[in-house]
Amino acid sequence: QVQLVESGGGLVQAGDSLRLSCAASGRTFGSNVMGWFRQAPGKEREFVAAINWSGSSTNYADSVKGRFTISRDNAKNTVYLQMNSLKPEDTAVYICAARNSVVLTRNNYDYWGRGTQVTVSS
Repeated sequence: QVQLVESGGGLVQAGDSLRLSCAASGRTFGSNVMGWFRQAPGKEREFVAAINWSGSSTNYADSVKGRFTISRDNAKNTVYLQMNSLKPEDTAVYICAARNSVVLTRNNYDYWGRGTQVTVSS
């Protein structure tokens, strides 16, 4: 079993940057694909970004492409989400996820973290 714990969230102003971290434990990176999702109050969880094991392939939601960067450090069993030029509409709980398959997709993830709150003020 894989445990995922997010950190790095907080309250920032529009235009600021944050870097979220997701630390994996247990079987660690037995799963090949890591992803970030977010969920705002009253809204469905939405895909943000994903990355394969080597980091050679990434995928981003249109709403964050060009502003967010997903990366991973397998030696540290950690995946990151660098968020630049943050906007109020980025406010949400950001959730880390892991997928066993090597196929990079936006759904069907096997493990989920609890999430970390990101709040962007105007």
